[in-house]
Amino acid sequence: VQLQASGGGSVQAGGSLRLSCAASGTIVSIKSMGWYRQAPRNQRDLVADATAGSTDYADSVKGRFTISRDDVKKMVYLQMNSLKPEDTGVYYCKAGGVTAKAWSLTTTQDYWGQGTLVTVSS
Repeated sequence: VQLQASGGGSVQAGGSLRLSCAASGTIVSIKSMGWYRQAPRNQRDLVADATAGSTDYADSVKGRFTISRDDVKKMVYLQMNSLKPEDTGVYYCKAGGVTAKAWSLTTTQDYWGQGTLVTVSS
């Protein structure tokens, strides 16, 4: 199972970006898909999560960011509007509770994408 994130870049404050993350492999099901952000010298924190039809957001992004997922395409998106300099960081997508098959084995575990850098200038 692999996660491939894309869509990062550099924007000015007030601008928008849309992140995408595609999951690939012999996936049977994915319980949750979400985005995390890691700013320099900080820990990796949850930005948004989509699980079983419900969504959850960090307080700092509520009203500005929207997460969505396409279970057929096994993709998750993060629409980021009204970006602020404090949104700067590396954004990682995460797929939680991924059930996948490899040969005769069925496993369930979490996977992370490689991260995509978002830089917001003032």
